[in-house]
Amino acid sequence: MPRADLKLLQQRFADTHPPLTAAEAAVESARCLYCFDAPCTRACPTHIDVPRFIRQIMHRDPIGAARTILDANIFGGSCARVCPTQVLCEGACVDNTLLSAPVQIGRLQRFACDAAHQASMEFYTPGPPTGRRVAVVGAGPAGLTCAHELRQRGHAVVVFDANDMPGGLNTYGIAAYKMTTEFALSEVERIKRMGIHLRGNHKVGGPELLRLLDEFDAVFLGIGLGRTAPLKIQGEQLKGVRESLEFICETHTRPLDRCALRGDVVVMGGGNTAIDAARAAIRLGARRVTIAYRRDLVAMPAFRQIMYLKWILFVRLHHQPLVKIIPLLAWQFQHLLGYRVWI
Repeated sequence: MPRADLKLLQQRFADTHPPLTAAEAAVESARCLYCFDAPCTRACPTHIDVPRFIRQIMHRDPIGAARTILDANIFGGSCARVCPTQVLCEGACVDNTLLSAPVQIGRLQRFACDAAHQASMEFYTPGPPTGRRVAVVGAGPAGLTCAHELRQRGHAVVVFDANDMPGGLNTYGIAAYKMTTEFALSEVERIKRMGIHLRGNHKVGGPELLRLLDEFDAVFLGIGLGRTAPLKIQGEQLKGVRESLEFICETHTRPLDRCALRGDVVVMGGGNTAIDAARAAIRLGARRVTIAYRRDLVAMPAFRQIMYLKWILFVRLHHQPLVKIIPLLAWQFQHLLGYRVWI
């Protein structure tokens, strides 16, 4: 694809759900019933006080709402964009029953966090120095959240990460149309301003880990999931066969026009990452995207809300031994994006 089409690609990767305006946020927040037992809060993995921050938005205090969110989850802005709210807080919202549609908690959370970000609000400061030093291995969400909490308590923190850019999955592994690299790094910058020392391009191996245990008072390991295990089947090394997270990573580390696709693409797998890879392929110019899944649509683990997309052809490979699939598809398609397939 010519470089002149870079602007078109950027438009294709714009927000799937644009942020709420102040007026829209006021109307949406007024729908909340502020339940006493708050099933939405109980459904949130980080236990954000959802009724409280929604009430703060309703009373035109988005900055206060952001503080409520970030106190529970320093990556509240990221989660507002990518968290599967339909099966968590919004899935637990009682308005699902009363009004057939939940309060848009995720979009309200984004509204509040974006307001604080745009106002350059700094809610946190380091605690009084304790003289203790902690090493954090891994600059992903877990490692950086740990580092942020430690700095609030006054401990010195050094974060080691093997990658050039910090942020882990938020920076490299989230579909670019859900969250931009720039936004992911902006959340990291907030944490770095707490006085955290970050050492990128620094892979920690076994011998160095032993040294860190001697040098620091404590070591936190937040190393993430690592690479997808190979399937070890015929055709896996053929040209054009790609691992899906590596494919998504490229949309964050290379100009989009350098990632552009022209031919047909098949995605193996039926989970959320497979859907993300398919949607990214369409945006990058693929002529046709086929999702190859070994069971039927009912068994697909992808969230139903993102599965049914008009421009993706779902197929079922009936009684096709997995060992024969890759050579067959590689002959028919120019690009093959892989995903974990459990046998």
